[in-house]
Amino acid sequence: MEPWGLTTTVLLTCVLFLIFLSLWNHGTKKGKLPPGPTPLPIFGNLLQFDFKNMAATMSKLAKKYGSIYTLYFGMERVVVLHGYNIVKEALIDKGDIFMERGNVPIFEDAIKGQGVIFSRGERWKQLRRFSLMTLRNFGMGKRSIEERVQEEAQCLVEELRKTKGQPNDPTFILGCAPCNVICSILFRDRFKYKDEKFLYLMSLLNENFQLFTKPWIQLYNFLPAFRVHLPGKHKQLFKNVEELKCFILERVKEHQEILDPNNPQDYIDCYLSKMQQEKNNPQSEFDVENLIMTGVDLFSAGTETTSSTLRYGLLLILKHPEVQAKIHEEINRVIGHNRIPSIKDRQDMPYMDAVVHEVQRFIDLVPLNVPHAVNQDIQLQQYTIPKGTNVFPLLSPVLCDSKEFSNPDKFDPQHFLDKNGSFKKSDCFMPFSAGKRACLGEGLARMELFLFLTTILQNFTLKPVGDPNEISVKNNHVGFTNVPPYYQLCFLPHKA
Repeated sequence: MEPWGLTTTVLLTCVLFLIFLSLWNHGTKKGKLPPGPTPLPIFGNLLQFDFKNMAATMSKLAKKYGSIYTLYFGMERVVVLHGYNIVKEALIDKGDIFMERGNVPIFEDAIKGQGVIFSRGERWKQLRRFSLMTLRNFGMGKRSIEERVQEEAQCLVEELRKTKGQPNDPTFILGCAPCNVICSILFRDRFKYKDEKFLYLMSLLNENFQLFTKPWIQLYNFLPAFRVHLPGKHKQLFKNVEELKCFILERVKEHQEILDPNNPQDYIDCYLSKMQQEKNNPQSEFDVENLIMTGVDLFSAGTETTSSTLRYGLLLILKHPEVQAKIHEEINRVIGHNRIPSIKDRQDMPYMDAVVHEVQRFIDLVPLNVPHAVNQDIQLQQYTIPKGTNVFPLLSPVLCDSKEFSNPDKFDPQHFLDKNGSFKKSDCFMPFSAGKRACLGEGLARMELFLFLTTILQNFTLKPVGDPNEISVKNNHVGFTNVPPYYQLCFLPHKA
């Protein structure tokens, strides 16, 4: 290196160090920011993290610094909320202030603030309001969403019968069902389970969900200033997102050619009609770019989260044959084998309802939550969180609250049943987060999980490959998401 270049590098490093030290001291001396571990210049608290299990690291820090503390992801300040009371205070009691989306570099670079999940401000308000109204109130043609889920559940059963009771990996089959429900809602179409394009799209979604658990992605988010120089799998994630955007764009173009604004048949029709209505409104956020990204959001989140939960659910039922026996008893008694399960059955099936809830609680699918940000300076407990600060309201400690759940580290449907065997609600049940940024598709996901799992268990007995006691239900890598480990099982015809 040239002497002048070396001198410049040293001087720049010193300046950055002094700036960082000044900013950090400014926050701590005033006593406004929550406490936290001392960060290093440039790298922040990077060296204090186990990238294979971020949630465990954050819980460990909470034992030392309390339910609200400050971390530095590189140069960026982050406030962590740990525990039900502090999360409720922020997301529900003060939800209007905590409703902005936090900055996640990997998503910022891939999505660029478009769509409904990672957008902010007026764009997010318009897109979320429209999407909620469409999903809740629009019957999507002649069939309700429940009828679409029921139909897909029967297709899933037929596909599982083709395995003829042989050991198989259920990943793609269990991904196809929720994906087809989303396809039906988005563009009134479904794919056959062996369709090559469908399987390719499923592989993209599954790969991206797996990538979110990898240490390289966490490092990308911790050191965004260095991201252009980082190796790793993030480039594959960007490529996959572009592929999904092209797929949605093809469907949008097809809809534009045959659109009847007076007779919308699906989500894309409704959105295109909304675009026409607001074409003269300069404040409108309804354009093709946001439609494509919202489509990708719904397609991705609506497929892989439900698919992963189903896979985890079957794995847990495999490991606990006593749970499967109780489910079969309740299904035989309430539904039998000559009728298709409906969502109304849930009120008469407290054990199955408890199992679905306990699966979601136990697997802790998105342990860190999707980060929020505050839209103004806010007093939380005795601390001040400055406007624009990223906030991580962790879901893990809420779902594993030992005061609420007697054995939080154990899979036990009794956590959601009272002494009489009736279903028991819990305020700590937050797998979809809470407040104004709670999961847009919560209602659909809850319906799918109940109907898919009930229909599978109505038709099959799940048989493990090997000793149930040796089944592992934990993944070695827990990052932004917590995906189920690989396993095989057998679907044997169930007879009452």
